[in-house]
Amino acid sequence: MRFTLSSSTLSNKLNVLSKVIMNKNTMPILEGFLFEVTDNQLTLTASDSENVMKSTCPLSESDGNGKFVVSSSTILDAVRELPEQPLTFEVDTLEYTVKVYYQNGTYNFTVQNADEYPQTQAMPTDVTTLIFDSGVLLSNISRTIFATATEQLRPVMNGIYFDILPESTAIVASDGCKLVRNRVFTVKSDVPSSFILPKKPATLLKNVLSKDGGDVVIKFNDRNAMISFADGVLICRLIEGRFPNYNSVIPKDNPNHLRIDRKTLISALRRVMPFASESSELVKFKVDAGQVVISSEDIDFATSARESLICEYDGAPMAIGFKGPALSEILNNIDSEEVVIELADPSRAGVVVPAVQPDQEEVLMLIMPTLLND
Repeated sequence: MRFTLSSSTLSNKLNVLSKVIMNKNTMPILEGFLFEVTDNQLTLTASDSENVMKSTCPLSESDGNGKFVVSSSTILDAVRELPEQPLTFEVDTLEYTVKVYYQNGTYNFTVQNADEYPQTQAMPTDVTTLIFDSGVLLSNISRTIFATATEQLRPVMNGIYFDILPESTAIVASDGCKLVRNRVFTVKSDVPSSFILPKKPATLLKNVLSKDGGDVVIKFNDRNAMISFADGVLICRLIEGRFPNYNSVIPKDNPNHLRIDRKTLISALRRVMPFASESSELVKFKVDAGQVVISSEDIDFATSARESLICEYDGAPMAIGFKGPALSEILNNIDSEEVVIELADPSRAGVVVPAVQPDQEEVLMLIMPTLLND
């Protein structure tokens, strides 16, 4: 079997798929990529037994069909340093050897029998189907994944929760300190359903989806999901369990509203946070009409910082504390030029929303306060 394709196309797809493969697999063959040539098209597969990702690319030419498995380290090293050029694979599926011809040289290496590679199980027919615009799903995963937890006791918190309702789909993540809830009003269902997407497949999707990649079709049941996108598919095991009632922790009547330029606030936090205590990471906000004073201190090392910023503030004067890194993460995952921080009192959660919401979406982020000593 002989086929030819672009070196940069192959390298780009293998680099994305390589993030599926684990360093130590119970099945050694899963440390490689499955190559399948069918009707002048190459399908590449990577798996860690729980997640399977496939990606397709057209071939410049091919003289037959066939399949084989290549060690991931071998093929990644072989194509990584090549400039854009045609690569021609000459495969002997009886001797399990491959020759790869490029402009100035040749690679020779062995491959494995593709029949030993685990076959992907087909999704059952009784599944729920969702259709997202690729750009919408990409932006929602990107602004949510940072808030997922890494808990052993409550694994349901370690993924992104998709809550499909008659009026919208809510995409939610929380680690107990911060919470993100995105509502997408263009994706909904008369029959409520939900699933929890683990962090690893969510990260894989973030790396592979594009803003103008067309529709993404998600088919899922109570255990697995199959996510089809422009030139590939991801099959993954879902997190089983019940996600907490996220709406119950979101305040609905925070009367004090602080509106401020997002990048200005991020810059001020970067300057103030290094002077905060390493254990508490506390940054104090003192807000009053037209002004917010941000400060931090570390009593043990006699360091402190204080900065005053102009803002719009509608509410009673207040002092409230937040974990600086958590607030900074929230601000960095909002796209609006200005943000509105809704506050009630120093003991209740603050709600951060963009001053201008995305079209047909509603973004809300919550951060728990840190109690002040004074």
